Amino acid sequence: MFEIVAEPNRRAILNLLVLSQRSVGEIERHLHLPQPAVSKHLRVLRTAGFVEATVDGQRRLYRLKPEPFQQMDAWLEPFRRFWSAHLDALELHLDRMDESPLPTAKPARRIKGGVV
Repeated sequence: MFEIVAEPNRRAILNLLVLSQRSVGEIERHLHLPQPAVSKHLRVLRTAGFVEATVDGQRRLYRLKPEPFQQMDAWLEPFRRFWSAHLDALELHLDRMDESPLPTAKPARRIKGGVV
C-alpha cells in the first residue's frame, strides 16, 4: 500500500482526486504528464483499490475510494500516539526550560599565570 503511494506522480494524482473526480485528460493537463503515464498510474491505483472509474459518455472519471486510506490511517494510529506522547513530553521539557532562570556566568578568577 505504502509502496504504491510512495511514487510522486501517483501521490500527485491522489492529491488532485481529493478535490474532485477527474478524467484522464484533466489529470494530464494539471500534472503535465503524457496520457500513457497517467493511464499507467491510474491502472496501478485502480488495481490497488485506491481509485475507481465511472463511465461518463466517452470518458472515464476517476475518484478516490476511502477504504485503503482508512486502512492506512488505522495502521498509523499507534505511531501517532507514540509520537504524540513523545512530542508532548518534549514540549513540557522546553516549557520548563523557558520558565527556569538562565544560569549566570561566574566571574573569572585570576590565578598566577592566567584566568580560571
